[in-house]
Amino acid sequence: MNRRRAHDEDDGYERLHRKRRRVSENQEIEDRLESLILRVGEKSSSSLESNLEGLASVLEADLSTFRVKILRILTDCAIRMPEKCTIYATLVGLLNAKNYNFGGEFVDYIVKTFKENLKTGKWNAARYCLRFIADLVNCHVLAASSLLTLLETLVDCANEDGVPQVRRDWFIFAVLSALPWVGRELYEKKESQLDHLLTTIDIFLNKRSKKHWPALKVWSNDSPHLQEEYLDCLWAQIKKLKQDNWSEKHIPRPYLAFDSILCEALQHTLPAIQPPPHNDNDTYPMPRVIFRMFDYTDCPDGPVLPGAHSIERFLIEEHLHNILEAYHLERKECAAQLLCFPYKAKIPLEYCIVEVIFAELFNLPRPRYLEICYGSVLIELCKLQPSTMPQVLAQATEILFLRIDNMNIACFDRFVNWFSYHLSNFQYRWSWEDWDACVRLDPEHPKPRFVREVLGKCLRLSYHQRIKDMVPESFGAFVPLKPEPIYKYSMEGAAALPGTEAAHQLVVCVRNKCTPEEALNVLRELPNPLREGEQPAAAQAAPYNPLKIDVFVQTLLNLGSKSISHSFAAISKFHYVFKILAESEEAQICILRNVWELWQRHPQMVCVLVDKMLKTQIVECNAVATWLFSKEMAPFFTHAYLWEVLHLTIDKMNKHVSKLSGELQEAREALARADSSSSDSEDENNTKKKKDQDKPTEEAVERMEERLEAAHMDQKRLFLIVFQRFIMILSEHLVRCDTDARDPDTHWYRSTVGRLRQVFLIHHEQVQKYSSTLETLLFTQDLDPHILDVFHQFIALTA
Repeated sequence: MNRRRAHDEDDGYERLHRKRRRVSENQEIEDRLESLILRVGEKSSSSLESNLEGLASVLEADLSTFRVKILRILTDCAIRMPEKCTIYATLVGLLNAKNYNFGGEFVDYIVKTFKENLKTGKWNAARYCLRFIADLVNCHVLAASSLLTLLETLVDCANEDGVPQVRRDWFIFAVLSALPWVGRELYEKKESQLDHLLTTIDIFLNKRSKKHWPALKVWSNDSPHLQEEYLDCLWAQIKKLKQDNWSEKHIPRPYLAFDSILCEALQHTLPAIQPPPHNDNDTYPMPRVIFRMFDYTDCPDGPVLPGAHSIERFLIEEHLHNILEAYHLERKECAAQLLCFPYKAKIPLEYCIVEVIFAELFNLPRPRYLEICYGSVLIELCKLQPSTMPQVLAQATEILFLRIDNMNIACFDRFVNWFSYHLSNFQYRWSWEDWDACVRLDPEHPKPRFVREVLGKCLRLSYHQRIKDMVPESFGAFVPLKPEPIYKYSMEGAAALPGTEAAHQLVVCVRNKCTPEEALNVLRELPNPLREGEQPAAAQAAPYNPLKIDVFVQTLLNLGSKSISHSFAAISKFHYVFKILAESEEAQICILRNVWELWQRHPQMVCVLVDKMLKTQIVECNAVATWLFSKEMAPFFTHAYLWEVLHLTIDKMNKHVSKLSGELQEAREALARADSSSSDSEDENNTKKKKDQDKPTEEAVERMEERLEAAHMDQKRLFLIVFQRFIMILSEHLVRCDTDARDPDTHWYRSTVGRLRQVFLIHHEQVQKYSSTLETLLFTQDLDPHILDVFHQFIALTA
């Protein structure tokens, strides 16, 4: 009996081992198939045609075992590598010719994927899915009439009533961007149906509102290059393609080599596809303006840059954007892939790459990736292509500088950030003499302002003497002041100031490692200038003491002025004193004024200290906004660091609201899970008890809801303060100019209106929630049309 049990155990082990070996072998085959499908189309000693033929035979042999896996890999590859769309379409065509049933299953699978992407709001994936479906017509997998029915359905969605324009725009864009692949086939087989489809699109585009267009333009005027809205530009390119009988020179079409095989295959028809209806929670891609910086006259002898309305320009740019998307996390690989562009012999590649990278960097409302991503890729491109890329980049910089007068203020900031970062990586060398003319311009003009801002940003990446030495003497007015504190209690004439004695006592006290309470004792006897001449009892009731704040903030931060770390340590140690002094919004504004007074020569220090005080809740966001728009800050309105502080303040508030919202969502889900689980088994009861300990109570959830509601109120108040102050200062300027019979369109006015537009764009997701409140309280019809127009452009972005 024991022998039999031993034999059974051996037999069981053998069966388990065989099963594991079989699973392992299957996994190896799956991985090999995935690798073969992924790599098809890459450089190889064999031709693409023979590789496709061989791969089709391998996949056909494995269909019975790995059918689902093959369906999934082919679909994923077509969506994730859209530049190889035609290669995978050919592969599906060859498999369909060999196995009609598999062709039908693939059509069902790609349609299911398309519907799923539409349902989940994966708009780019859905567009690439549609392109792949369209390309299957070229491989005789799908009937042309079946595809046209789908395209007509999608265009019908663009004519729905009561849905946002951004949704309707996406359906038109998806259809138009698929036509370069399949237009020729539809033109030859279904010309009248295709013409009807194009006429419907034309009617839609002619009726479409473009109120949002000015808000998204990099330059305010269209000379020398037209800044076209993305759908208008693509429509012009499609019309040009139609004039050329749907012939283009950029898309590889490997299926042409297999025409004799593919034309024999039976075709499938698409099932009825009805896109999901609009949901109020759906988020659609924002509209764009196509960035143009070069035309053929800017490129030296060599390949000609395709025209702005040639379909090749659209195809090249989209391919380069896809390379950036795929490799943006690896700057070296990204640069190498951009320079290995398949059709580089036919185009001036360096010009195309630089234009596409700046298009991404200047994209409004925000670039897709961190600004430093584009700067680091451009540096790698200069290293890999030292004979041409630096010259093209220098030419691009000159073009941008020449046109900077009309540049959107958000793009102006990004240009400053990129150029200063780029200079810091190339020993700060630049032909500054070429820009000598800006020395004689009004200091508020964008050109001298750009030079001033660039040198200010370079100072953050270097040191003062280096910046001073790198520019000609004529640029002396643009060189930032030496970044050092202005501590008034140690300057000449300080003895006459009321707080000098207390300031000196505080210095001794802090150096002797005093406690926060001892520091407060030093400040206790200081008189309150707001209550001079009043009775002591009234003085006690004063809301805050500006002299105490003045002495404490300036003295403490001056003692910590050696570095940012020293300042942070001082704030951390005396946080209690700050909280006692910052008891009201006026007191917080007074603290900020003193930070500015001490560090106005070092804007970076002001930014980091305000950020630290927001994090440690010494000051609130509303106080920062009120201070920034105060009278004493008005002369600095054209300085970028002031707006840097405003945006970091708004971001801080937005992150706070987002964090509370996430925590509340998690708590509600945990409560719902705990309530839904009900079982009486002992093990499950023990688990339930443990879960009950972790589960939030209903009272806790209510408290979280109250906190979130309070945060939303603070956020709304912050935006109301910001926009109200904008309206006030712009309206005052317009009235003053009208009274003095002066032209209101000054550099200051254009810059400030640009900053208003920038706040709307950068924080559009949050501001959108309060748009009706803003319209009712602030942006009313009696407002100046120039200011009101900025608000209407913002509303049109997602209308």
